[in-house]
Amino acid sequence: ITLSGIFLSDCMSEERRLNGHCRWSAHTQNLESKMVEEFRRRLKYFFMNPCEKYKARGRKPWKLMLQILKIAIITAQLVSFGLSNEMMVTFKDENLMTFRHLFLKGYKDQRQGNYALYTKTDVYDHIYFIINRYINLQNLTVGNLAYEKLKGVSTPLSVCQVFYRNSCIDPGNETFNIDPHIDEDCISIHPMQTLDNMNFSLDFKRLLSVNIYLTLKTINLQTVRHHELPDCYDFHITIIFDNHAHSGKIKVDVENNVTIYECRDWNIEGSSGKIDYPLLLFDSVVILACFTSLILCTRSVINGVQLQFEFNIFFHAYYKKVVSWSDRMEFINGWYILIIVSDTLTIAGSALKIGIQSKFLTNYDVCSILLGTATMLVWIGVIRYLGFFKKYNILILTLRAAFPNVIRFCCCAAMIYLGYCFCGWIVLGPYHDKFRTLDKVTECLFSLINGDDMYATFLKMRDKSYMVWLFSRLYLYTFISLFIYMVLSLFIALITDTYETIKHNQQEKVPVSQLQAFIAECRDQPESGRYQIDKEPPSCCFG
Repeated sequence: ITLSGIFLSDCMSEERRLNGHCRWSAHTQNLESKMVEEFRRRLKYFFMNPCEKYKARGRKPWKLMLQILKIAIITAQLVSFGLSNEMMVTFKDENLMTFRHLFLKGYKDQRQGNYALYTKTDVYDHIYFIINRYINLQNLTVGNLAYEKLKGVSTPLSVCQVFYRNSCIDPGNETFNIDPHIDEDCISIHPMQTLDNMNFSLDFKRLLSVNIYLTLKTINLQTVRHHELPDCYDFHITIIFDNHAHSGKIKVDVENNVTIYECRDWNIEGSSGKIDYPLLLFDSVVILACFTSLILCTRSVINGVQLQFEFNIFFHAYYKKVVSWSDRMEFINGWYILIIVSDTLTIAGSALKIGIQSKFLTNYDVCSILLGTATMLVWIGVIRYLGFFKKYNILILTLRAAFPNVIRFCCCAAMIYLGYCFCGWIVLGPYHDKFRTLDKVTECLFSLINGDDMYATFLKMRDKSYMVWLFSRLYLYTFISLFIYMVLSLFIALITDTYETIKHNQQEKVPVSQLQAFIAECRDQPESGRYQIDKEPPSCCFG
């Protein structure tokens, strides 16, 4: 009996030990399962849109509201600066046209590059005409033009001829002797000076160009009507008689280099100062809003990177798998990167705009590029919020999925395109204006791909040599057929195929990645209240 009791007691002890071990294993498995579900729920919350996050935890979509505010104020800022920039550019262009009419004899509004001289008499007449116009400028111009003065003395007009140092050219005997070194000889003419004692002659066989330099000053008064302090302008004008080709045709053109600065002394009735404080306050609000957006979006990107590392460790520890690069990149929200770039450009552009309005800076072009690019990115970012609706989201998903294939396809097509560009530039460039330079070739061929100006391109080659004409037909027909009927069709088919794939996956609700498949196992809806539990995210890095 004693042995039986001992044996029974040992059996009962072993049974209790095994039951305890089973209960401990079950408790551990339940704990791990709970932590996996919490981590899955945390991932699902991370990829929710602002409306779903508001339903899940009641968190107000501050970034969404801030982006909507930014769209309004940045667009208003760009319109305000655009009007000011347009007045400045228009003023410069109109003054350049004024200078052409004032200083070019018999000038009419015509395409740039068509104004040329063909006789020695015409060259001398035009040079003296320019000098006389400069001397009598105050009696001729209807604008607020004045001579530049240094230490109370008006700066002179300079006539400089650029020529080869020495040359002996005899086309009749087919001989020449030339020194390629270039010399420059200048004379100066002051305002109100007479031309009686001026000794000026040109050796056209050695002549490369005649450059006439003059500086005029004016004030842009039209900005007063828009409550903006007028700027003072220095126009550094260069009139060029180009004879580099020595073809018997001397091309004449006017170049204008502008310097903008604050006027020395000014007074505007009813104006309290040079700074428009309401506009300055508005620009400061834009900078503050963009800086706040920059901080919020940067924080979101950092949180995404941290969560990506946690998911990578979790997946490797729990499933013994390596997370793919595409899954990792899903944690990096490209829209936030876009907003960060836009905010940075807006802050820099707004700072420049404040400097321009305060008359400390004159970088209009740089400021317009920064603000224009920033506004473009802000409006592109609106697509993200359209993606919250399923019917619009398929477009965004298609663009994102097709982008890598589109880039690869464009790289291949670019090789063919560049081949045609170089070929057209070398062969057709001397005979056709649209192929004269490499950048013109790229523009012409891109227009042909879109079906623009085809007939005119064909027509201009009719009067050329037969061999070049035949080559041009073969060149244009093969390019148009290849790119319009094959390359563009394949490009459209590539995007269409991606669209159909995305549409099928949405209809079938097929997860397209390990990350999406893992998150899809979480069935908790945003309204379920399950997302309110996690005050602190649990550690997911367990074995």
